[in-house]
Amino acid sequence: MRSLRDLPRSPVAKPDLAAIGVTGNWRTSRPVINKEDCQKCMICWMHCPDGLIKKNQEGFPEVNYEFCKGCGICANECPTKAIEMVEESEDEPHQNAYSK
Repeated sequence: MRSLRDLPRSPVAKPDLAAIGVTGNWRTSRPVINKEDCQKCMICWMHCPDGLIKKNQEGFPEVNYEFCKGCGICANECPTKAIEMVEESEDEPHQNAYSK
């Protein structure tokens, strides 16, 4: 009888960001970062389950809205409450790029 150790090893690749397609189209709210209150601590980045927060050239966090699902974890973990969850509306199209 063969064991798992006898099976050939195959590399497991991490999927690319768009491997499952755009996922931000169905969220009901999005995180908006208030740069005046932000201390650039990047705790939001550490807690984003999808890794969609990056640091911009000024050192502020930016959210990739194309894939952000609006879970609100970043806003919940922000120590200065610089991130507000804003409801998506039909009047405003979903943000499809990193925040400005």
